[in-house]
Amino acid sequence: MTATASPPGPGPLSHPDGREVRTGLALAVLAISQLMVVLDVSIVNVALPDIAVALGVASQADLSWIVTGYTLTFGGFLLLGGKLADRLGRRRVFVIGTALFAVASLLGGLAGDLGLLVGARLLQGLAGALMAPSALSLLTVVFAEGRERNRALGIWAAISAGGAAIGLILGGVLTEYASWRWVLFVNVPVAVLAVVGALRVVPESRDARARGFDVPGALLVTGGLVALVYALVKGNDFGWASGQTIGMLALAVLLLGAFVVVQRRSADPLVDFRLFRSRSVLGADLGALFVGAGIFAVFFFLVLWMQQVNGWSPLRAGFAFLPMTVAIVVGAGIASQLLGRVGPRPLLVGGPALAAAGMLVLGLRLDPTASYLTIVLPSLVTVALGMGLTFVALTSAAVAGVPQEDAGVASALLNAGQQVGGALGLAILTAVSTARTEAVAPAGSPATPGYVSAVVEGWGIGFVVAAGFLAAAAVVSATLVRVSRRQAAEALAVAGAVG
Repeated sequence: MTATASPPGPGPLSHPDGREVRTGLALAVLAISQLMVVLDVSIVNVALPDIAVALGVASQADLSWIVTGYTLTFGGFLLLGGKLADRLGRRRVFVIGTALFAVASLLGGLAGDLGLLVGARLLQGLAGALMAPSALSLLTVVFAEGRERNRALGIWAAISAGGAAIGLILGGVLTEYASWRWVLFVNVPVAVLAVVGALRVVPESRDARARGFDVPGALLVTGGLVALVYALVKGNDFGWASGQTIGMLALAVLLLGAFVVVQRRSADPLVDFRLFRSRSVLGADLGALFVGAGIFAVFFFLVLWMQQVNGWSPLRAGFAFLPMTVAIVVGAGIASQLLGRVGPRPLLVGGPALAAAGMLVLGLRLDPTASYLTIVLPSLVTVALGMGLTFVALTSAAVAGVPQEDAGVASALLNAGQQVGGALGLAILTAVSTARTEAVAPAGSPATPGYVSAVVEGWGIGFVVAAGFLAAAAVVSATLVRVSRRQAAEALAVAGAVG
């Protein structure tokens, strides 16, 4: 059995050998690991055009696997990662996950074809699912409840909020001045530093109450989602009525149905369906699924519009999204102030509706020569403000009325739902946009102005569908979420303590 640190108490936390835990260094180690996990959702986006050229990827749908591969396994294994950490030891699982992340990043950077790169991204997602929950649990062990923990959680939240923007900018810098391969290679030295730091300064801990973990459930749900995304991505190529597409859809239904059966019969299920008896929890999780499905289109399609259509450099494309991050922070600040006054429901209706409006403008007005300042930037800011309002309210609604011992699971379900929604949404949106492009594209070279216009028109349809997903999130919230102002404020405080 791995030795564990002394529990937080009146005195300083110490390692089993008597050394005092240096909380500042421990926070630095855990924070850089969280930054890796968060920014790897977005860091490859700016590099996608260069990857497409280098690996000979002509299909937009195939290219989307580089993004969805990571988010699928990250979301699919996130709950299992938390359970493994509690049972086997949080530092142990963190170190294993971080080492695996380094190996996957190295393999991805060395990949010579799309299949190997996507395989590495799938492995990265699995590693991230081991790292993220164990790191957050370790943070709550290192810092005693109160002012110090709140400060540490504030730093953690800031990293989580800013990671997407950092990823886009760092991806632009590395792609432009080094190579697209360095958006993956950069993780290797950081991961090595995190492993060494964790072994040296982070104490081991585990939950003595933790029971089994549902590996079959995680494999079934992730396998079902991969089959579903594959069918959606390849449907235009194979034909929607083809045996390949129908077969993959049938496999997805079979695996996901088996997952539900296993969860209902398991003594320690991955997803405890009793949580969904709460209308608010169900509404928040469905809302997160629809929000994730709608928001990923912004980065994927606009990066291609900026670089492939308008010839922007990767660095310029990365910085073009910076105002979006600022607007998300502003929206989240407004939501935090309003939550205790109006409750989450108005925010969960207004936030997605505002984001849907910005997405709809992109869908209706984006063309090959559209202005960034008058069309793209205002749309990005509108979407981001809506998302800032939504994220805070979703977090509070997801854990409101849930027993404190289930708050961590409820919060993890919310995060997993958003990642899975993003993967499914991007698959649907690329399928829709590709179908539209193929329907209106003129014969001839893809480099002709007519063909380029058809591609952008396809992306526009994708943005319209994304706006529909965001509108669906607002409708779901209006229908299901019933949380008082007091419950919302208390739930947000609890969510901050459990992630």
